[in-house]
Amino acid sequence: MKKIFYSLYAVFFNICRIFPVKKNRVAFVAPHNGGEKDSLGVMRSYIEKIGGYDIVNISTRDLQLDFSGIKSLVISCLKAAGFFTLKAKALATSKYVFLNDNFMPMADLNFSKEAVITQLWHAEGAFKKFGLSAPLTDGVADREKKCSEKLTYVICSSKNVVPVYSEAFGIDENKILPLGAPRIDLLLAERNTDELRKIFDKAHPECKGKKLILYAPTFRENGEADKKLLDNIDMKAFNEQLGYKYCLLIKLHPQINSSKPVEGAVDVTKGHDIGDLTLISDMLITDYSSACMDFALLSKPCIFFAFDLEEYEKERSFYYDYESYVPGDVAKTFDEVISAIKNPRSSEEKLRAFREFNFDYTDCNNAERIYNRIFK
Repeated sequence: MKKIFYSLYAVFFNICRIFPVKKNRVAFVAPHNGGEKDSLGVMRSYIEKIGGYDIVNISTRDLQLDFSGIKSLVISCLKAAGFFTLKAKALATSKYVFLNDNFMPMADLNFSKEAVITQLWHAEGAFKKFGLSAPLTDGVADREKKCSEKLTYVICSSKNVVPVYSEAFGIDENKILPLGAPRIDLLLAERNTDELRKIFDKAHPECKGKKLILYAPTFRENGEADKKLLDNIDMKAFNEQLGYKYCLLIKLHPQINSSKPVEGAVDVTKGHDIGDLTLISDMLITDYSSACMDFALLSKPCIFFAFDLEEYEKERSFYYDYESYVPGDVAKTFDEVISAIKNPRSSEEKLRAFREFNFDYTDCNNAERIYNRIFK
């Protein structure tokens, strides 16, 4: 089915290449997730403020059909049709293209030589292996390579990780620009965190007056492992020992298949922006998620709950030695997680080293740097 989708899109796109490229048209392509607060959204907002550009937003969300009623279904079908036609034409005639993930139809798209295609990616630094560095089927690896061949530039957050991105995308290092991720501009900008916390407490009054610990695990390639992921959380022990002071928030990755609630925890998977949660949370518990990058940037403590580290290393692995690289305590059991919360060891030096390795810029000018390099 996906191959039919890719072929259909490519056919219309390549037909539309007969139209001239519009010098001021900028296309923002969100293959999976994208919002106002990710790098794609922040870059779009910056270019909108500059003015004078024809902005085109292309999202695979337009392919989601709404069966809630006849009118809704018709509208959603028209959006889906527009994705393959009007939006494909807009992409084919764009001078500048920005993405935040792999857009698989791109492997078969015949872009103009005038087009400047920039991959912003959706994570910063280098942690778990991704792209062509990760285990892929031959078909997916081949398509990703063809997608990467279309790229003019890939943005990363530090010169130290340029070789990693070169390997992950299968392109020369001279195409990797360590200019910093636009979303970091928003994360580090002055924000009214007190107001954000008030809004959160209004939605979750049980958290008022308590510190917030965000549990944000990443997905597993094995769907069955995903479903059992939350079985490792012992909320009874957490609330008995820490409930007087802390609330545990659970934010699941969009690709995690588990929908089982954890009694005693606060489910913030839906309806809460991860950036806002990062700003108001006092601590992070994760496993192999790049969410640790944001907490390290803000010098907030992290605990790494790696109960299945050996299995994950076989499944996906990391660019660097996990236990010595991560900026915080590593716990293999939930009892060890609780112990690390109650008796935190100083991770200031590890946080500093991790932050300096993965980020060259913390001046909130990343979007401006990218704009000056790509457009000028």
